[in-house]
Amino acid sequence: MPVITMVFAFVSALLVFVIAAGSVGREAHRLDAVAPRAVYLPDEAVDFVCDRLPQESQARLTPAEVEQLLRFHMQWLHAQGLQPDKVVDRKQGIDDTVVVTEDTLTAYLLGESDRNNLDLLDDVDVVHVVEAHLAYFDAIGAVGPQAPLDDLI
Repeated sequence: MPVITMVFAFVSALLVFVIAAGSVGREAHRLDAVAPRAVYLPDEAVDFVCDRLPQESQARLTPAEVEQLLRFHMQWLHAQGLQPDKVVDRKQGIDDTVVVTEDTLTAYLLGESDRNNLDLLDDVDVVHVVEAHLAYFDAIGAVGPQAPLDDLI
């Protein structure tokens, strides 16, 4: 094989590698800058939460009541700025720290239940719904990092 052919083969292989590495690197950088999209499906969320409630809570809550509590939760998240108006790919930019505690959320859901005449037989059911709904968010990848304990005090 002539030397010139080997040189062209080597240069071609090097050029293909550089182009491929540049493309992969550019896409990796772009994907790293855009928050992964977590898809919230209301029917799936209701099923997920209902399946994870203790037997006592399942006996007291209907799926429609669970759905209403989850809707209240989503409205609260929107009011906190955690649920965008539009679903778009955007750069990760968390300017303000928002700490979601189960106590605050439970109190909000109990208040909304009273305001909307949602009769709950036991307040502990709301606690179980909150825990299961937060577990659903974790399962779909919609949960950010845990806040340090200093932020909670």
